[in-house]
Amino acid sequence: MQPFTPITSRVVALPIDNIDTDQIIPARFLKTISKEGLGQHLFADWRYNPDGSPKPDFPLNQPWAREAHILLVGDNFGCGSSREHAPWALIDFGFRAVISTSFADIFRNNALKNGLLPVVVDTDTHRRLFDLVGANPSITLTLDLASQSLILPDGQQVHFPIDAFNKRCLLEGIDQLGYLLKQEPLIQAYEAAHPARVNTRITEV
Repeated sequence: MQPFTPITSRVVALPIDNIDTDQIIPARFLKTISKEGLGQHLFADWRYNPDGSPKPDFPLNQPWAREAHILLVGDNFGCGSSREHAPWALIDFGFRAVISTSFADIFRNNALKNGLLPVVVDTDTHRRLFDLVGANPSITLTLDLASQSLILPDGQQVHFPIDAFNKRCLLEGIDQLGYLLKQEPLIQAYEAAHPARVNTRITEV
């Protein structure tokens, strides 16, 4: 997992509430356990015609979309069934962050474990972001995880929440197992200072 560094990027906007995981990555693409290649199936049912040709008006099919690392979506993103493939597909396409007013808990946890930053903003900021992108699709936003700041084109900074543990993991580019492995010297030191006490006495009942 790559360490999360500040991002300045164009934005793909999908002004749709309650986008569920079956729309993010339809169930027929869940047969793989590999993270690679899932980006081509991201939002497949919205992105492609029945014959497999791309819909020219869908935002992800715009020529610049692959250069965008920020996805702006409606409320309650990632609801529905639990599938880790959803953040895998978003990351494989090139996204590092998703902005919404709320996320489904399971999706949010899966995203954080895989290096995708879910950014929660208030409704006024959310509305303003859609207005800005709608008026000028080429605008860029900056995300600075270290300061937990979303920086708008006019320089305004919007603070977003994240717990300390997930923030640290994202900044260091490690998952939960990686965090534990980094504590190995401390674990070994503790074990050396506290020898195992084994009670060999057998108690008869």
